[in-house]
Amino acid sequence: MRFICYFIITIFFFKQSQAIDTVAKQAILYDLETESVIFKKDSDKLMSPSSMSKIMTIYYVFKKISDGELTLEDEFKVSKKAWKKGGSKMFVKVNDKVKVKDLIRGIIVQSGNDACIVLAEGLSGSEEIFSEEITQLGKEIGLKNSIFTNSTGWPDPEHLTTVDDLLTLSIRTIKDFPEFFHFYSEKEFKYNGIKQLNRNPLLFTDLNSDGLKTGHTSLGGYGLVATVKKNGRRLILVLNGLNSSKERAREATRLIKLGFNQYQSLKIAEENTNLKRLFVWAGSKKSVDVYNKEEISITIPKRIKKDISYYVKYQTPIIPPISKDQIIGEFVIKNKKKEILKKVELFARDEVKKMNFFQKIGHNFKYLLLGESAFSK
Repeated sequence: MRFICYFIITIFFFKQSQAIDTVAKQAILYDLETESVIFKKDSDKLMSPSSMSKIMTIYYVFKKISDGELTLEDEFKVSKKAWKKGGSKMFVKVNDKVKVKDLIRGIIVQSGNDACIVLAEGLSGSEEIFSEEITQLGKEIGLKNSIFTNSTGWPDPEHLTTVDDLLTLSIRTIKDFPEFFHFYSEKEFKYNGIKQLNRNPLLFTDLNSDGLKTGHTSLGGYGLVATVKKNGRRLILVLNGLNSSKERAREATRLIKLGFNQYQSLKIAEENTNLKRLFVWAGSKKSVDVYNKEEISITIPKRIKKDISYYVKYQTPIIPPISKDQIIGEFVIKNKKKEILKKVELFARDEVKKMNFFQKIGHNFKYLLLGESAFSK
């Protein structure tokens, strides 16, 4: 029979001074450094992402550049379809050839629907094929509930995602393409003599925001994906379903400030720390240490009076052979409500081989007489 064993430690904090809430229909606030969700509201609910889905279009472009299939200096011709597209515009002209770096700025800074279509047609032949390709790419990078039917976020009842997926997309953008992320912090862009300001309101505050993208349609309301880096922490906020651009700016500012002012990072273990020694049944060694390959940390309220418990979870008996760096358990962090806040894989420090036949006979006999205590030293 197999059992799950726990090694539990509990720590205590002070009572949370203020619960987080928002008038947004969907929201998530996330600490990238500790990989912790600070707050979420209907984060897995399908919604219309509006122009926030342009982050996916740009991700596709960044990947093409990173893979060597495209350069910032490449040019694409503007079709009549792209030129005619309504909504926010970069104001490209029919038959003009536009550099990729300008189209990127036209999408990120100016939210140009025309620029999206130019890139989509240039890269995939048509916007329809491009939409299928970014939907597939989204699945490959971890988006679980996203379907893109166009490159722009133009209202379509089948063009859907979740704030969870927009968070995942933002994390992948930040981590996968740091060399291109500076485009998201540009405050203005001038093309064809027309200067437009970035629509991200947090870029023009003292919050030190450096991305990502706003969105608005009558179907989805006002939304925003924002990220702010401060004092070694990076928070990512996704909001949607707000009633106005002012409400969007106000809620985003409030939640970001709350995340920095009322929450802190707690380091539980440095990377490469032996977290528990586990008994091995009939192995060439009596036990094996399990360790974490990455730092274990979490973001918690500065003032709460509830316990956070963490433990090593593993299945027993542990039977060899065990290879070095084999996953052999996980480190689990829970709150008082027994909700799992974080899981981290744990690895075997050393190789443990099987006993030979005669060693196993002696081992089993000793275990029958004395139990596990016979092997604990």
